[in-house]
Amino acid sequence: MSPDICITPHEFFLPGHGAHASTGVLLVHGLTGTPNEMRLLGKGLQRAGFTVYGVQLAGHCGTQEDLVRTRWQDWAATVHAGADRLRTQVDRLVVMGLSMGAVLALELAEERPEVVDGVGALSTMFWHDGWSIPFYTRLSFLLRPFRALGIGRDRLFMEQPPYGIKDEALRKRVVEQMQSGDSAAAGLPGNPWYSIIEMRALSDQVRRQLGRVRAPCLVVHATHDDISSLANARLIERKVQGPVEMVLLQDSYHMITIDRERRTVTARAVDFATRIAAARGATLPQPADTYARSANDGSLAT
Repeated sequence: MSPDICITPHEFFLPGHGAHASTGVLLVHGLTGTPNEMRLLGKGLQRAGFTVYGVQLAGHCGTQEDLVRTRWQDWAATVHAGADRLRTQVDRLVVMGLSMGAVLALELAEERPEVVDGVGALSTMFWHDGWSIPFYTRLSFLLRPFRALGIGRDRLFMEQPPYGIKDEALRKRVVEQMQSGDSAAAGLPGNPWYSIIEMRALSDQVRRQLGRVRAPCLVVHATHDDISSLANARLIERKVQGPVEMVLLQDSYHMITIDRERRTVTARAVDFATRIAAARGATLPQPADTYARSANDGSLAT
């Protein structure tokens, strides 16, 4: 299999092996993030044999102006195109996203159910409503008139401690990367006003159509998520039509693919993708909520 499906230097393609190679996993990062936040998960999935492609959303890994120039439809188009490229390499497709990436994964499942065999919604963010979010950020719906008047194009909602990361040593390294100015490494240090407007429009669109999702869903969320509350995950559980597996983490914040329970997240993603690969059209059973028991997944070693 060829890595030529990558279209930017920041994307990654990890060829599969063995019985699982014909099942692909498309990984989607979050708003202002980078494919790097999905790389550990991708490596874990590849070790289990799956073919993995981590996309770079339009406007990301560059300047603030690069991001502001894009709309949510551009981000969705990235995911759709990535799914098409990955499907040339595999027979079955699971799409997994983090934060806003989870919303984009659901959008793909809504619009193109024939392409998606399973959805992984990790730290889903329909709303900025976690415990660390300042009150004024929750009034972002008021920003649309500002854009109509051409006001606020250069303004940001700056990230706030703990930056979605409970592990203090890792948090320090990520913050240093964000503040270094290298957005391709750890993303932008804040959320542009105009991009928040687009994220809300995407969220509105996807929430209205959740009933169209019939693919099995793995929903993983930290009970103490500082960016998006558990209500975001519960909405998926209530509204989608496919079977839902809910996994609740007890020792992480928002960035669960890199935080303390990252290995638990990877293990559950591998188990989910394995069952999708084996299902071949069968309906997966709908399990009860699972509380992850691992308190700390150890070092950042891959």
